[in-house]
Amino acid sequence: MQLTGAEIVVRCLQEEKVDHVFGYPGGSVLYIYDEVFKQDQFKHILVRHEQAAVHAADAYSRSSNKIGVCMVTSGPGVTNAVTGIATAHMDSIPLVIITGQVPSAYIGQDAFQEADTVGITRPCVKHNFLVKDVKDLALTLKKAFYLARTGRPGPVLVDIPKDITTHKCDFHYPKSVTLRSYNPVVKGHGGQIKKAVSLLLEAKRPMIYSGGGVILSDSAEQLIKLTRMLGFPITQTLMGLGGYPATDRQFLGMPGMHGTYEANMAMQNCDVLLAVGARFDDRVIGNTAHFGQVSRKIIHIDIDPSSISKRVKVDVPIVGHLPEVLDEIIRQLEAVEAKPETRHLPDWWKQIAEWRGRNCLKYTQGPDVITPQYVVEKLYEVTGGDAFITSDVGQHQMFAAQFYKFDKPRRWINSGGLGTMGFGLPAAMGVRFAHPKATVACVTGEASIQMCIQELSTCKQYRLPVKIINLNNGYLGMVRQWQEMFHGNRYAESYVDALPDFVKLAEAYGHVGMRIDKPADVEPALKAAFGKHKNDLVFLDFIIDPTANVFPMVAAGKGLSEMILAEDL
Repeated sequence: MQLTGAEIVVRCLQEEKVDHVFGYPGGSVLYIYDEVFKQDQFKHILVRHEQAAVHAADAYSRSSNKIGVCMVTSGPGVTNAVTGIATAHMDSIPLVIITGQVPSAYIGQDAFQEADTVGITRPCVKHNFLVKDVKDLALTLKKAFYLARTGRPGPVLVDIPKDITTHKCDFHYPKSVTLRSYNPVVKGHGGQIKKAVSLLLEAKRPMIYSGGGVILSDSAEQLIKLTRMLGFPITQTLMGLGGYPATDRQFLGMPGMHGTYEANMAMQNCDVLLAVGARFDDRVIGNTAHFGQVSRKIIHIDIDPSSISKRVKVDVPIVGHLPEVLDEIIRQLEAVEAKPETRHLPDWWKQIAEWRGRNCLKYTQGPDVITPQYVVEKLYEVTGGDAFITSDVGQHQMFAAQFYKFDKPRRWINSGGLGTMGFGLPAAMGVRFAHPKATVACVTGEASIQMCIQELSTCKQYRLPVKIINLNNGYLGMVRQWQEMFHGNRYAESYVDALPDFVKLAEAYGHVGMRIDKPADVEPALKAAFGKHKNDLVFLDFIIDPTANVFPMVAAGKGLSEMILAEDL
C-alpha cells in the first residue's frame, strides 16, 4: 500500500494511538494538515501561537503520562516553538514535535521561511531528525516515540521537508524498534542496592529527597510505601510535589531556595540522604561547597547516569528505572530481620519538630489588603485539594507550591527547570484536554499571563472552563523582591505599568471576569468561579499586596542553612 509522506505521518500518529495533536498550520505542513482534516481518529487543537502548542502538549503529557504531540510549520513556526521545547527538555517531558521544512532542494539556500531546525533545536531536545527520504519517515517517527518515552524522557523533534510529504512509498509501521547505541538501564545494580539498604538500616538522622523522576516514572506508590516503612522524613522538590502526600506528617515541605526551614535544615544535617529521581539542582541545594560541609552518606537513584555525581559526589550510585529499583529496596528491607535504627529516630524527629516550630510559612491576613498566600490557601479549601494546578513563573509559583497541598502525583504542572513565563494558561488547556472533567486552575501573575494571553481565544473555541487565578501585584514580583533585597530598592524595569483591565479583556474574549480587591471577597469569588460558573472560563483578578515577598529564601551563593525568614527582617 503506497501512501504519501503526509498520509504516513497521520497513519503513524494513529498507530501510536495519539488522541490529541496541538499545532498551528503553515505552508510547509499543509499537505499533512490536509490529511489530518480527512481523518477522525485523533483531534487537532488549534492554538494561537506555536509556543502555546508545545506548552499544551507538554502539560498534556505531565498530567496523563502520555506522549504529548505538536505540529508546527517551518521558519518562524519552529523558532516560536523553541521556548516550549526547551521547557520540556529541562523538565524531561516526553514530546514528539513534528516540524515542517522547506523543500529538500531549497535547504541551505535561505529559502522563504527556512530555518536550520536541527541546528537550532539540537541543544534543547533529547534527539532530532531531518527526514531525507519518504521511505525513512515511518521508522523515524517510530524512533521518535520510542526515544521520547524510554530512559530519561524528553522531547524528540522530526523535521520533514515539504516535498517529502508529497512523495509516495509503501507504508509499514514497525511494532518495535531498537537502537544499537541506545540501551537505557532499567534494572538497578544488585550490589549497589544492597549497600543502599545497609546504609538505610544504619541511619541515625535519615532523610529522603525525591524529585520529578518519581512523577515521571509513576513510582509514587513505591515511594510512599518505602517512606512509611522506614518512618523517615521526606522532602520533595518543586518538580516532585505530589509524589508523597503533602498532608502526611512525614513530609517536611519543599527544599531549596524557597523551601521550608525544617526541610532545608534536615537536608543539611542528615547522616544518610536517599535521593530518588532528583538531580541536586542549584535551586534545591544552594551552594555545593556549603552542602558538602556536613559529612553524610548519599544514595542516588536515577535513570540517567549523567545526573549522578554531576553536582554532588554520591557514595552509592544506582542507575535504573525507579519503580523497579524501589521495589527491590522494599523487598530487601522486608527480608531482613533488623529494622532501621528506630531508637535514634525519636531524637531526630524531636529535632525536626523544633525546626518546624519556627513556622516559617506564617503570614498575617489583615482586613484591608489581600495577601497572595491567603488566596492560595482559599483556593486549596474551595477545590478540596483535588484540582490540577498549573502555574507560570515567579512569586505566584512559589506561593502555589508552598500553600497548595498536593497529595497526588501529576496534579502540579509548572515549568521548573527553565522557569518559563507564559507556561500556565496553555498548560491548563493541555491538562483539560487530557482530563475533560477535571477541575483545572492556572495560578499566574499579571506579567506572566500576558505572555500567552492570546490562548484565551483557544479556550473560547474549545469551551475550556479553566479558572485563572491572577495574583496581581503590579510588579514583576520576583524581580522586585530581588531588587529590594539585593539591589538597594532600585526597581529597574520591574514595575508593570499600563496594565489592561483584565475583567474587560476576559469579557472581550467571551469569558467571565472578576476583580477582587478585598480579603472578605476572596472566598466568595472562588466559590462562585468553581460553583455558579463551573462551566465557564473565569478570570479572577486578585489585587494583592504589592510588597509581599516569598519566604523562606536562600540567597544566590548561600547554603541551605543560611535561610532568610520573614521574621528576620
